[in-house]
Amino acid sequence: MTVIGIDDTDSRTAGMCTTYAGARLVERVEDAGGRVERALLVRLNPAVEHKTRGNGAVAIHCTLPPDRAFELAEDALSLAVEGERTSPGGVVWSGSLTDLPAAAMNFSRAAIHEELAIADAARIFDRPGFRATGRQKGRGRIGALAAVGAWAAFEAEWDWSYECLSYRPPDRWGTDRVVDEASVFSAAAEAYPTVWDTVDRAAGEAVCVPHTPGPVLYGIRGDEPDAVCAVADAIDGEPVARRQLYVTNQGTDAHLQSAMVSEVVNGGAYRLTATVTVPPETREGGHVFFTVGEESTTGEADLRCVAFEPTKRFRDQVRALRVGDRVTVCGEVGDGTLKLEKFALREPVQAELVTPDCPECGRSMSSAGRAAGYRCRDCGTTAPGRVERPLDRAIEPGWYEVPPRARRHVARPLIRGGFDAPTHPER
Repeated sequence: MTVIGIDDTDSRTAGMCTTYAGARLVERVEDAGGRVERALLVRLNPAVEHKTRGNGAVAIHCTLPPDRAFELAEDALSLAVEGERTSPGGVVWSGSLTDLPAAAMNFSRAAIHEELAIADAARIFDRPGFRATGRQKGRGRIGALAAVGAWAAFEAEWDWSYECLSYRPPDRWGTDRVVDEASVFSAAAEAYPTVWDTVDRAAGEAVCVPHTPGPVLYGIRGDEPDAVCAVADAIDGEPVARRQLYVTNQGTDAHLQSAMVSEVVNGGAYRLTATVTVPPETREGGHVFFTVGEESTTGEADLRCVAFEPTKRFRDQVRALRVGDRVTVCGEVGDGTLKLEKFALREPVQAELVTPDCPECGRSMSSAGRAAGYRCRDCGTTAPGRVERPLDRAIEPGWYEVPPRARRHVARPLIRGGFDAPTHPER
Protein backbone atom coordinates (compact mmCIF):
# COMPACT_ATOMS: atom_id res chain seq x y z
CA MET A 1 0.00 0.00 0.00
CA THR A 2 1.19 3.50 -0.88
CA VAL A 3 -0.55 6.56 0.60
CA ILE A 4 -0.13 9.97 -1.03
CA GLY A 5 -1.14 12.98 1.07
CA ILE A 6 -1.40 16.54 -0.27
CA ASP A 7 -2.61 19.81 1.24
CA ASP A 8 -2.69 23.59 0.85
CA THR A 9 -3.05 23.95 -2.90
CA ASP A 10 -6.15 26.16 -2.59
CA SER A 11 -6.44 29.55 -4.24
CA ARG A 12 -8.90 32.13 -2.94
CA THR A 13 -8.90 34.08 -6.20
CA ALA A 14 -7.54 32.02 -9.10
CA GLY A 15 -9.71 28.91 -8.97
CA MET A 16 -7.91 25.97 -7.41
CA CYS A 17 -8.63 23.67 -4.49
CA THR A 18 -6.97 20.66 -2.89
CA THR A 19 -9.90 18.35 -3.70
CA TYR A 20 -9.44 19.13 -7.39
CA ALA A 21 -5.72 18.44 -7.13
CA GLY A 22 -6.70 15.17 -5.43
CA ALA A 23 -9.10 14.28 -8.25
CA ARG A 24 -6.37 14.92 -10.81
CA LEU A 25 -3.99 12.83 -8.70
CA VAL A 26 -6.42 9.90 -8.74
CA GLU A 27 -6.52 10.08 -12.54
CA ARG A 28 -2.71 10.21 -12.78
CA VAL A 29 -2.35 7.21 -10.47
CA GLU A 30 -4.75 5.17 -12.58
CA ASP A 31 -3.08 6.31 -15.81
CA ALA A 32 0.23 5.12 -14.36
CA GLY A 33 -1.23 1.64 -13.82
CA GLY A 34 -2.02 1.98 -10.13
CA ARG A 35 -5.25 0.94 -8.44
CA VAL A 36 -6.89 3.46 -6.11
CA GLU A 37 -8.42 1.78 -3.07
CA ARG A 38 -9.89 4.96 -1.60
CA ALA A 39 -9.59 8.72 -1.73
CA LEU A 40 -9.87 10.47 1.63
CA LEU A 41 -10.90 14.07 2.29
CA VAL A 42 -9.94 14.87 5.88
CA ARG A 43 -11.12 18.09 7.52
CA LEU A 44 -8.61 19.24 10.14
CA ASN A 45 -8.92 21.68 13.06
CA PRO A 46 -11.07 24.55 11.71
CA ALA A 47 -9.68 26.98 14.29
CA VAL A 48 -6.03 27.11 13.22
CA GLU A 49 -4.52 30.35 11.93
CA HIS A 50 -2.93 28.94 8.75
CA LYS A 51 -5.69 27.08 6.96
CA THR A 52 -7.37 26.79 3.62
CA ARG A 53 -11.08 27.57 3.29
CA GLY A 54 -12.32 24.27 4.73
CA ASN A 55 -8.94 23.15 6.10
CA GLY A 56 -9.21 19.90 4.18
CA ALA A 57 -6.34 17.62 3.18
CA VAL A 58 -6.48 14.70 0.75
CA ALA A 59 -4.95 11.21 0.92
CA ILE A 60 -4.96 8.70 -1.93
CA HIS A 61 -4.53 5.00 -1.01
CA CYS A 62 -3.13 3.19 -4.02
CA THR A 63 -0.86 0.42 -5.34
CA LEU A 64 1.77 2.53 -7.12
CA PRO A 65 5.45 2.10 -6.25
CA PRO A 66 6.53 4.84 -3.81
CA ASP A 67 8.99 6.52 -6.21
CA ARG A 68 6.31 6.95 -8.88
CA ALA A 69 3.78 8.06 -6.25
CA PHE A 70 6.23 10.71 -5.05
CA GLU A 71 6.63 12.04 -8.60
CA LEU A 72 2.88 12.34 -8.92
CA ALA A 73 2.64 14.10 -5.55
CA GLU A 74 5.11 16.73 -6.77
CA ASP A 75 3.10 17.13 -9.98
CA ALA A 76 -0.08 17.62 -7.95
CA LEU A 77 1.53 20.42 -5.94
CA SER A 78 2.45 22.18 -9.18
CA LEU A 79 -1.27 22.92 -9.65
CA ALA A 80 -1.08 25.44 -6.77
CA VAL A 81 -1.10 29.06 -7.91
CA GLU A 82 2.20 30.90 -7.43
CA GLY A 83 2.02 34.04 -5.32
CA GLU A 84 -1.04 32.95 -3.39
CA ARG A 85 -1.10 32.54 0.39
CA THR A 86 -0.89 28.79 -0.13
CA SER A 87 2.11 26.76 0.97
CA PRO A 88 1.68 23.35 -0.70
CA GLY A 89 3.00 20.13 0.75
CA GLY A 90 2.93 16.42 0.03
CA VAL A 91 3.83 13.28 1.98
CA VAL A 92 4.11 9.69 0.71
CA TRP A 93 4.05 6.60 2.94
CA SER A 94 4.87 3.13 1.66
CA GLY A 95 3.99 0.04 3.64
CA SER A 96 1.11 -1.73 5.31
CA LEU A 97 -1.28 0.56 7.16
CA THR A 98 -0.94 -1.77 10.13
CA ASP A 99 2.76 -0.86 10.18
CA LEU A 100 2.16 2.89 10.15
CA PRO A 101 4.07 4.31 13.14
CA ALA A 102 1.97 5.21 16.16
CA ALA A 103 3.56 8.65 16.03
CA ALA A 104 1.97 9.25 12.62
CA MET A 105 -1.46 8.24 13.87
CA ASN A 106 -1.05 10.42 16.95
CA PHE A 107 -0.08 13.29 14.67
CA SER A 108 -3.34 12.83 12.76
CA ARG A 109 -5.29 12.89 16.02
CA ALA A 110 -3.55 16.06 17.13
CA ALA A 111 -4.15 17.79 13.78
CA ILE A 112 -7.91 17.46 14.27
CA HIS A 113 -7.81 19.38 17.55
CA GLU A 114 -4.58 21.36 17.77
CA GLU A 115 -2.34 23.72 15.80
CA LEU A 116 0.87 21.98 14.72
CA ALA A 117 4.15 23.15 13.18
CA ILE A 118 6.25 21.85 10.29
CA ALA A 119 8.86 20.81 12.83
CA ASP A 120 6.30 18.51 14.48
CA ALA A 121 5.67 16.83 11.13
CA ALA A 122 9.35 16.63 10.18
CA ARG A 123 10.13 14.41 13.14
CA ILE A 124 7.78 11.83 11.62
CA PHE A 125 8.26 12.06 7.87
CA ASP A 126 12.02 11.84 8.34
CA ARG A 127 11.46 8.19 9.37
CA PRO A 128 11.87 5.22 7.01
CA GLY A 129 8.89 4.70 4.69
CA PHE A 130 8.08 8.43 4.41
CA ARG A 131 9.02 11.02 1.82
CA ALA A 132 7.92 14.64 1.93
CA THR A 133 7.97 17.53 -0.52
CA GLY A 134 6.77 21.12 -0.45
CA ARG A 135 6.70 24.46 -2.18
CA GLN A 136 7.25 27.88 -0.67
CA LYS A 137 7.37 27.10 3.07
CA GLY A 138 5.74 23.73 2.51
CA ARG A 139 3.32 24.19 5.38
CA GLY A 140 0.94 21.85 3.60
CA ARG A 141 3.15 18.96 4.70
CA ILE A 142 1.39 19.22 8.07
CA GLY A 143 -2.05 18.51 6.62
CA ALA A 144 -0.64 16.00 4.14
CA LEU A 145 0.90 13.93 6.94
CA ALA A 146 -2.32 14.17 8.96
CA ALA A 147 -4.28 12.87 5.96
CA VAL A 148 -1.81 10.01 5.44
CA GLY A 149 -2.37 8.77 9.00
CA ALA A 150 -6.10 9.45 9.24
CA TRP A 151 -7.48 6.12 8.01
CA ALA A 152 -5.27 4.06 10.31
CA ALA A 153 -6.01 6.38 13.23
CA PHE A 154 -9.76 6.76 12.81
CA GLU A 155 -11.11 3.94 10.60
CA ALA A 156 -13.00 2.33 13.48
CA GLU A 157 -13.84 5.55 15.36
CA TRP A 158 -15.36 7.95 12.88
CA ASP A 159 -18.77 7.60 11.34
CA TRP A 160 -17.26 8.28 7.90
CA SER A 161 -19.41 9.98 5.28
CA TYR A 162 -19.06 10.52 1.52
CA GLU A 163 -18.88 13.46 -0.85
CA CYS A 164 -19.25 13.32 -4.61
CA LEU A 165 -17.59 16.43 -6.06
CA SER A 166 -18.30 17.53 -9.63
CA TYR A 167 -15.76 19.84 -11.29
CA ARG A 168 -15.98 22.44 -14.05
CA PRO A 169 -13.73 22.66 -17.11
CA PRO A 170 -10.85 25.07 -16.35
CA ASP A 171 -12.06 27.57 -18.96
CA ARG A 172 -15.23 28.09 -16.90
CA TRP A 173 -13.52 28.74 -13.56
CA GLY A 174 -14.38 32.18 -12.26
CA THR A 175 -17.56 32.45 -14.35
CA ASP A 176 -21.13 32.17 -13.08
CA ARG A 177 -22.17 28.58 -12.49
CA VAL A 178 -25.10 27.22 -14.49
CA VAL A 179 -27.05 24.80 -12.30
CA ASP A 180 -30.78 24.10 -12.48
CA GLU A 181 -31.86 24.67 -8.88
CA ALA A 182 -35.20 22.94 -9.37
CA SER A 183 -33.34 19.71 -10.18
CA VAL A 184 -31.15 20.21 -7.11
CA PHE A 185 -34.15 20.59 -4.79
CA SER A 186 -35.94 17.65 -6.38
CA ALA A 187 -32.93 15.34 -6.06
CA ALA A 188 -32.30 16.52 -2.51
CA ALA A 189 -35.87 15.79 -1.44
CA GLU A 190 -35.75 12.33 -2.99
CA ALA A 191 -32.53 11.33 -1.22
CA TYR A 192 -33.02 12.99 2.19
CA PRO A 193 -32.01 12.07 4.88
CA THR A 194 -29.41 9.68 3.44
CA VAL A 195 -28.04 12.66 1.52
CA TRP A 196 -27.92 15.84 3.59
CA ASP A 197 -26.93 19.51 3.43
CA THR A 198 -27.60 19.68 -0.30
CA VAL A 199 -30.08 22.56 0.06
CA ASP A 200 -31.37 24.96 2.69
CA ARG A 201 -35.11 24.75 2.24
CA ALA A 202 -36.02 27.67 4.49
CA ALA A 203 -33.59 29.97 2.67
CA GLY A 204 -34.40 28.51 -0.75
CA GLU A 205 -30.70 28.03 -1.43
CA ALA A 206 -28.76 25.22 -3.09
CA VAL A 207 -25.92 25.11 -0.57
CA CYS A 208 -24.12 22.35 -2.50
CA VAL A 209 -23.20 24.94 -5.14
CA PRO A 210 -20.29 27.12 -3.98
CA HIS A 211 -19.88 30.83 -4.71
CA THR A 212 -16.07 30.90 -4.90
CA PRO A 213 -14.17 31.04 -8.22
CA GLY A 214 -12.85 27.50 -7.75
CA PRO A 215 -13.31 24.41 -9.92
CA VAL A 216 -16.14 22.78 -7.91
CA LEU A 217 -19.53 22.88 -9.61
CA TYR A 218 -21.34 21.16 -6.73
CA GLY A 219 -20.57 18.78 -3.90
CA ILE A 220 -23.08 16.20 -2.65
CA ARG A 221 -22.68 14.82 0.89
CA GLY A 222 -24.30 11.87 2.55
CA ASP A 223 -24.08 8.53 4.30
CA GLU A 224 -23.89 6.21 1.28
CA PRO A 225 -21.60 6.44 -1.77
CA ASP A 226 -24.20 5.31 -4.31
CA ALA A 227 -26.72 7.82 -2.96
CA VAL A 228 -24.46 10.88 -3.24
CA CYS A 229 -23.43 9.85 -6.77
CA ALA A 230 -27.06 9.36 -7.77
CA VAL A 231 -27.98 12.87 -6.59
CA ALA A 232 -25.02 14.30 -8.51
CA ASP A 233 -26.23 12.48 -11.64
CA ALA A 234 -29.75 13.88 -11.20
CA ILE A 235 -28.68 17.55 -11.23
CA ASP A 236 -29.04 19.45 -14.50
CA GLY A 237 -26.62 22.18 -15.49
CA GLU A 238 -23.43 22.98 -17.31
CA PRO A 239 -21.08 20.17 -18.42
CA VAL A 240 -19.09 18.32 -15.76
CA ALA A 241 -15.41 17.87 -16.60
CA ARG A 242 -14.67 15.23 -13.93
CA ARG A 243 -16.04 13.76 -10.73
CA GLN A 244 -14.45 12.36 -7.61
CA LEU A 245 -15.95 10.41 -4.73
CA TYR A 246 -14.24 11.01 -1.40
CA VAL A 247 -14.54 9.17 1.88
CA THR A 248 -14.52 11.94 4.45
CA ASN A 249 -14.91 12.96 8.07
CA GLN A 250 -17.33 15.70 7.06
CA GLY A 251 -20.48 15.70 9.14
CA THR A 252 -18.87 13.82 12.05
CA ASP A 253 -18.06 16.45 14.72
CA ALA A 254 -14.54 15.00 14.72
CA HIS A 255 -13.16 18.42 15.66
CA LEU A 256 -15.06 18.70 18.96
CA GLN A 257 -13.29 17.91 22.23
CA SER A 258 -15.22 17.29 25.43
CA ALA A 259 -14.15 19.80 28.06
CA MET A 260 -15.15 21.94 31.01
CA VAL A 261 -15.44 25.71 30.72
CA SER A 262 -12.27 26.14 32.76
CA GLU A 263 -10.31 23.97 30.28
CA VAL A 264 -11.18 25.89 27.11
CA VAL A 265 -8.40 27.65 25.18
CA ASN A 266 -8.41 29.68 21.98
CA GLY A 267 -7.76 27.71 18.82
CA GLY A 268 -9.76 24.62 19.76
CA ALA A 269 -13.29 23.35 19.18
CA TYR A 270 -15.30 22.02 22.09
CA ARG A 271 -18.42 20.32 23.38
CA LEU A 272 -19.15 21.42 26.95
CA THR A 273 -22.05 21.52 29.38
CA ALA A 274 -22.66 24.54 31.62
CA THR A 275 -25.34 26.92 32.89
CA VAL A 276 -26.51 30.12 31.21
CA THR A 277 -25.34 32.98 33.43
CA VAL A 278 -25.89 36.01 31.17
CA PRO A 279 -29.05 36.10 29.02
CA PRO A 280 -28.95 36.30 25.22
CA GLU A 281 -28.44 39.79 23.79
CA THR A 282 -28.68 40.84 20.15
CA ARG A 283 -25.88 43.23 19.30
CA GLU A 284 -24.91 45.39 16.34
CA GLY A 285 -24.81 43.34 13.17
CA GLY A 286 -27.48 40.93 14.38
CA HIS A 287 -25.12 38.64 16.32
CA VAL A 288 -26.58 37.08 19.49
CA PHE A 289 -24.34 36.70 22.55
CA PHE A 290 -24.84 34.94 25.87
CA THR A 291 -22.58 33.55 28.59
CA VAL A 292 -22.34 30.14 30.22
CA GLY A 293 -20.54 29.35 33.46
CA GLU A 294 -19.64 26.65 35.92
CA GLU A 295 -17.98 26.21 39.28
CA SER A 296 -14.58 24.54 39.18
CA THR A 297 -11.89 23.61 41.69
CA THR A 298 -10.26 26.98 41.00
CA GLY A 299 -13.43 29.01 41.35
CA GLU A 300 -16.04 30.15 38.87
CA ALA A 301 -15.34 30.04 35.13
CA ASP A 302 -17.41 31.49 32.32
CA LEU A 303 -17.38 31.54 28.53
CA ARG A 304 -19.06 33.88 26.07
CA CYS A 305 -20.97 32.22 23.22
CA VAL A 306 -22.21 33.76 19.97
CA ALA A 307 -24.63 32.88 17.18
CA PHE A 308 -23.51 34.99 14.24
CA GLU A 309 -25.95 36.77 11.95
CA PRO A 310 -25.44 34.33 9.03
CA THR A 311 -26.90 31.54 11.20
CA LYS A 312 -30.24 33.33 10.68
CA ARG A 313 -33.18 31.45 12.24
CA PHE A 314 -30.90 29.53 14.60
CA ARG A 315 -30.59 32.80 16.55
CA ASP A 316 -34.28 32.59 17.52
CA GLN A 317 -33.58 29.37 19.45
CA VAL A 318 -30.59 31.02 21.09
CA ARG A 319 -32.68 34.05 22.05
CA ALA A 320 -35.14 31.68 23.78
CA LEU A 321 -32.55 30.65 26.38
CA ARG A 322 -32.79 32.00 29.93
CA VAL A 323 -30.44 32.43 32.84
CA GLY A 324 -30.34 29.16 34.76
CA ASP A 325 -30.85 26.90 31.74
CA ARG A 326 -28.47 23.94 31.65
CA VAL A 327 -27.07 23.61 28.12
CA THR A 328 -24.43 21.83 26.06
CA VAL A 329 -22.75 24.14 23.56
CA CYS A 330 -20.55 23.14 20.62
CA GLY A 331 -18.19 25.19 18.50
CA GLU A 332 -14.79 26.70 17.81
CA VAL A 333 -13.27 29.10 20.35
CA GLY A 334 -11.46 32.25 19.31
CA ASP A 335 -10.82 35.49 21.20
CA GLY A 336 -12.40 33.91 24.25
CA THR A 337 -15.73 33.32 22.48
CA LEU A 338 -17.34 30.05 21.42
CA LYS A 339 -18.83 30.31 17.94
CA LEU A 340 -21.96 28.20 18.14
CA GLU A 341 -22.51 25.33 15.71
CA LYS A 342 -25.19 23.59 17.76
CA PHE A 343 -26.46 23.40 21.32
CA ALA A 344 -28.64 21.19 23.47
CA LEU A 345 -31.08 22.53 26.04
CA ARG A 346 -30.72 20.01 28.87
CA GLU A 347 -32.58 21.34 31.90
CA PRO A 348 -34.71 24.39 31.11
CA VAL A 349 -35.79 26.77 33.84
CA GLN A 350 -39.49 26.04 34.34
CA ALA A 351 -40.54 28.84 36.69
CA GLU A 352 -39.57 32.34 37.77
CA LEU A 353 -39.93 34.14 41.08
CA VAL A 354 -42.42 37.03 40.95
CA THR A 355 -44.19 39.40 43.31
CA PRO A 356 -47.29 37.63 44.69
CA ASP A 357 -50.84 38.72 43.87
CA CYS A 358 -53.32 39.45 46.64
CA PRO A 359 -55.63 36.42 47.17
CA GLU A 360 -58.50 38.78 48.01
CA CYS A 361 -58.43 41.39 45.21
CA GLY A 362 -55.95 39.91 42.73
CA ARG A 363 -53.75 43.01 42.61
CA SER A 364 -50.00 42.82 42.80
CA MET A 365 -48.69 43.17 46.36
CA SER A 366 -46.08 45.71 47.42
CA SER A 367 -42.91 45.22 49.41
CA ALA A 368 -43.50 45.45 53.15
CA GLY A 369 -39.90 46.48 53.75
CA ARG A 370 -36.50 44.86 53.91
CA ALA A 371 -36.90 41.12 54.69
CA ALA A 372 -40.55 41.76 55.67
CA GLY A 373 -42.21 40.08 52.70
CA TYR A 374 -45.13 41.60 50.76
CA ARG A 375 -48.42 43.30 51.70
CA CYS A 376 -51.55 44.33 49.84
CA ARG A 377 -52.13 48.03 50.53
CA ASP A 378 -55.86 47.71 49.92
CA CYS A 379 -56.71 44.47 51.71
CA GLY A 380 -53.92 44.22 54.27
CA THR A 381 -53.13 40.62 53.33
CA THR A 382 -49.48 39.56 53.52
CA ALA A 383 -47.11 37.05 51.91
CA PRO A 384 -43.68 35.98 53.17
CA GLY A 385 -41.85 36.48 49.85
CA ARG A 386 -41.90 36.07 46.11
CA VAL A 387 -43.69 33.09 44.60
CA GLU A 388 -42.97 30.81 41.69
CA ARG A 389 -44.81 31.36 38.42
CA PRO A 390 -44.63 28.73 35.65
CA LEU A 391 -42.86 29.90 32.53
CA ASP A 392 -44.30 29.51 29.05
CA ARG A 393 -41.07 28.60 27.24
CA ALA A 394 -40.67 29.14 23.51
CA ILE A 395 -38.16 26.30 23.27
CA GLU A 396 -38.25 22.58 24.10
CA PRO A 397 -35.41 20.46 25.47
CA GLY A 398 -33.16 18.89 22.86
CA TRP A 399 -30.54 19.66 20.23
CA TYR A 400 -30.66 22.68 17.89
CA GLU A 401 -28.29 23.45 15.02
CA VAL A 402 -27.36 26.15 12.55
CA PRO A 403 -29.06 25.84 9.14
CA PRO A 404 -27.30 24.05 6.27
CA ARG A 405 -26.22 27.36 4.72
CA ALA A 406 -24.13 28.13 7.83
CA ARG A 407 -22.83 24.65 8.67
CA ARG A 408 -19.12 23.87 8.91
CA HIS A 409 -17.89 21.02 6.72
CA VAL A 410 -16.94 18.88 9.72
CA ALA A 411 -19.98 19.67 11.91
CA ARG A 412 -22.40 16.77 12.31
CA PRO A 413 -25.96 17.49 11.10
CA LEU A 414 -28.59 16.41 13.59
CA ILE A 415 -30.28 14.29 10.92
CA ARG A 416 -27.28 11.90 11.00
CA GLY A 417 -28.34 10.79 14.50
CA GLY A 418 -26.16 9.66 17.37
CA PHE A 419 -27.23 12.44 19.73
CA ASP A 420 -28.17 11.99 23.36
CA ALA A 421 -31.40 14.01 23.42
CA PRO A 422 -34.31 14.78 21.07
CA THR A 423 -33.19 16.59 17.91
CA HIS A 424 -34.68 19.45 15.94
CA PRO A 425 -32.91 19.15 12.56
CA GLU A 426 -32.59 21.99 10.08
CA ARG A 427 -33.02 21.11 6.41
